[in-house]
Amino acid sequence: MAIRDWPIEERPREKLLEKGAGALSDAELLAIFLRTGSSGRSALDLARDLLLRFGGLRALLTAEPDVLKRILGVGPAKAAELQAVVEIGRRQLEEPLKRGRSLVSSHDAKTYLRSRLRDAGREIFCCLFLDQRHRVIALEELFAGTLHTAPVYPREVVKRALFHNAGAVIFAHNHPSGQPEPSDADQLLTDRLKQALSIVDIRVLDHLVVGDREVVSLNERGLI
Repeated sequence: MAIRDWPIEERPREKLLEKGAGALSDAELLAIFLRTGSSGRSALDLARDLLLRFGGLRALLTAEPDVLKRILGVGPAKAAELQAVVEIGRRQLEEPLKRGRSLVSSHDAKTYLRSRLRDAGREIFCCLFLDQRHRVIALEELFAGTLHTAPVYPREVVKRALFHNAGAVIFAHNHPSGQPEPSDADQLLTDRLKQALSIVDIRVLDHLVVGDREVVSLNERGLI
């Protein structure tokens, strides 16, 4: 039976309008986006199949477009639309980090960097460059490495900070293992970077370690 033939209170779109998006399951939300199913299956049936196949919404939304577009009922158009939805979400989270915005707390940086880094298959080291009033200048991915480590060169970090005429910086890197607990190497690197940048009068405000479900702040731990 097509969704349009269901009782009104059971249709995902009508349910959303009446009760809000938070009242819908992952499958119902996905069904609204998919709009149509295939081969006698409703959009909700297709949504459930996709979530089961990928093991959840997150894995589905981070799947490669080439994988998605070969799935019956998805195809190139819906695969492209799914990628667009993910990018819209990322850009919405990035809004507080736009150039010229004042960074009042590390919460916005944590939220955006978690969405950007947590699904990376290798370790990536980022730097958020700020001016003296803690307004955002730029966010750059400076180094990328392997599953376990990324080589970070203090000299290059200082060069980029001077290029942006930064007054302060916030570092971030991910742990592909999903565990955000800072290592001894993370602490040592932070100390080396802090020392190198202090020579040119640039402050290190924080170093964020991104895990699967949590972001650990070295500043909040009293380690900076």
